Amino acid sequence: MKEIKEVATLLEQKNYKQAAKLLKKLQKEDPQNLWVQLYIGRWYEEIDKLESAEKFYRKLLKDATNPQVVIQARQGLKRIENIEKNRQKEAIAVAKSNPENIEPGLLILEPVSKENKQEAVKNLARIMKIDPYSARMQLQNRGWRIYRVGAIGELKVYGEEMLKAGIPVFWAKISDIEKINIFRVQYFQSISPQANIVCLNEQDKMGSLNFDWSEVVAKVEGLLPIFMDAMDYDPRRRSQKIRHKKMTQDYANILDLHLSSRRSIIRFCDQNYQYQKGITPKIQTQEQSLLKAQTTNRSKWNDLVNMIDQKLGKVQTWSNFTAFGEVTSRDYTQLLSRLKSHIDISRKIETMWDPAFQLYSSLVFLTYSRRSA
Repeated sequence: MKEIKEVATLLEQKNYKQAAKLLKKLQKEDPQNLWVQLYIGRWYEEIDKLESAEKFYRKLLKDATNPQVVIQARQGLKRIENIEKNRQKEAIAVAKSNPENIEPGLLILEPVSKENKQEAVKNLARIMKIDPYSARMQLQNRGWRIYRVGAIGELKVYGEEMLKAGIPVFWAKISDIEKINIFRVQYFQSISPQANIVCLNEQDKMGSLNFDWSEVVAKVEGLLPIFMDAMDYDPRRRSQKIRHKKMTQDYANILDLHLSSRRSIIRFCDQNYQYQKGITPKIQTQEQSLLKAQTTNRSKWNDLVNMIDQKLGKVQTWSNFTAFGEVTSRDYTQLLSRLKSHIDISRKIETMWDPAFQLYSSLVFLTYSRRSA
């Protein structure tokens, strides 16, 4: 076809404007012509609109029966893959040339809606050079998932590509997580008009802290499992019919209040809050005549949370920690072992759940820091 050869010549000469005019004319005359579709893809490739070029090439692989068209469409996809791979390598190399970008960090995938998941799977597979099944297993319907740990500069390159492709993701430096102040509340001295708490800082020094309720930008809730070592008997086992087994004995309630303007987190824990001191929440039990000492810690905790909620109003609550904690405490023990949890729970069996909550709450905190930056 004479006109197709003319398009190929124009593209070689980088005369993209004239090539576009001719392709538009040819497409109008014969919209089903596979060679025209191929060179439209090639035109997009030449002007660096790689996503559009890829769509044309992939459609041709699906629809075309002409072997030459199929071969050239495959060659076009391979060129695009190599271009993206080389650009990614160059961007990572440039990022790593800055000493600040060598700092360790995290890349976090956020939830993807059902209607966007198919496209997100395809884009994640393309960006990270993995198969679609692996990409699908990584994407979340709910909550967050740590996707990768490494140099923050490299993670930022991947993250920016994902955001451009419509995949919700963010990244954070470990050092930024460690800079957040954590105050562990012992009890309230007053709640109105300002809150005044007696608390421990990171150095375990006791002191008091005042804050306005309007300073709180987020509330984070979590349940931390408390494990016990139990004996598991199974007569079906040929050997070791009795084995030691870690079982969940109870749960500890954690509640964090974020003061982003002070780069601080106020942390409450039902295991060590001193209910008998300071301001005592109103007991919300049916039998009001019972002594406070007879009230369970669970009831006291619920009353404390209710009192806090009344002061906070419509502050956003983050409560998707459990799914994050299950995966993170299992798969990222090396990362978590370097984080101080700032959680005072008496444990017989050590666990990564405590630093996992510290990480989760800190990541929530940093999302607000990004928004206000």
